[in-house]
Amino acid sequence: METLIKIYAIIGTVFSLLYLYQAIFIIVPFIKKHKPHKETVIHKIGVLISARNESAVISQLIDSINAQDYPKEALTVFVVADNCTDNTAEISREHGAVVYERFNKEKVGKGYALNYLLQNIENDYKDNPFDAYIVLDADNVLEPNYVTEMNKTFSDGYQIVTGYRNSKNYGDSWVSAGYALWFLRESKYLNNSRMLTNTSCAIGGTGFLFSRDICNKYNGWNFFLLTEDIEFTVQNVIDGQKIGFCPNAVLYDEQPTSFKQSWKQRLRWSKGFLQVFSKYGTKLAKSIFTRNFTSCMDMMLVIFPSIITILSFFALIITAIVAIALQMDLVPLITWLLCGALMSYPLMFVIGLVTTITEWKQIHCETYKKILYMFTFPIFIATNVPITIEAFFKKVEWTPIPHTKSRTISEIRRENSNELDTQSF
Repeated sequence: METLIKIYAIIGTVFSLLYLYQAIFIIVPFIKKHKPHKETVIHKIGVLISARNESAVISQLIDSINAQDYPKEALTVFVVADNCTDNTAEISREHGAVVYERFNKEKVGKGYALNYLLQNIENDYKDNPFDAYIVLDADNVLEPNYVTEMNKTFSDGYQIVTGYRNSKNYGDSWVSAGYALWFLRESKYLNNSRMLTNTSCAIGGTGFLFSRDICNKYNGWNFFLLTEDIEFTVQNVIDGQKIGFCPNAVLYDEQPTSFKQSWKQRLRWSKGFLQVFSKYGTKLAKSIFTRNFTSCMDMMLVIFPSIITILSFFALIITAIVAIALQMDLVPLITWLLCGALMSYPLMFVIGLVTTITEWKQIHCETYKKILYMFTFPIFIATNVPITIEAFFKKVEWTPIPHTKSRTISEIRRENSNELDTQSF
């Protein structure tokens, strides 16, 4: 048993060393600065919104797009009302969006909806095409300079750009805070650091731009796995495309507040990661040595935790079965597992602590919640382990997550916050 534990410990150490670069990424923003933008060109941009029964929130998003400081004649909002049974389409039209309605009960999911929307746009606007598209979710709201900032990075030559993802309901629960803190960390200490070190970033579900050239390359949006954002990222990295990051393009989205709802959503994400690894793992591994090493290795390590979790689960089950059959003492194995779990808490806490301190002014909730949710963040992350294990065994299908937080930018800034609070840390 002790020999097996030593082997597991060695394997764990190797994987820890592979992920050491993410600790280094925390230092990068403090020692490097972003390069000045090149000359900015005003591009014609279409905003793509896939919405399914989003009548409670979609008007705030469209209004925040209409309030952008970007030239109005160069910006058009498109909504695909996907299998809606409410008045999402009507509300979207009332607020100035071009709406296409889609009804398909077999091909269900955001990927199919986006592809349908792009096909209609490319057909209806072929005489006056768009230079790029921005993908948003219906629950998002944007800072007024969002599109202007995204366009600056697009003008720098990046064919795909992702922005800074914030939350409009950070303080609602420890669950919503867990999501939000992870996305803030992803923006500040993953994508931001990737951009500063000249490697490829990764898009994260919403708030990203891609050029018409990218659209034409893939003949629309032909990414239909449960995590179509990661699929899109990995495919482009394999193809040698470098994804840019725009730190000044800030959007806010709504996070689940209940643990049950969160489990359901992350179950889909975990299944999606496993799907991406199954479909692209071999190609990505080969690309590590034939394309950009750092970008491809980074993306491999992004999707690999799910595989590590599954492999570790089966290894421990087999070890336990053999130990019981041979009447070996299981106490050392159980003790080792508990120690490993306890050691992961301070690591995740430090990540949450650093992110909370540096992004303090970007977190819109009461001071005590900012502090409290640093302590619950490691617990939230730890729950990904059983979720991933369930995802391996269970058939998972795409289902919509209901959104109810109707908040404008000014309301988000005022939410449980004041000027004294933003300066008190």
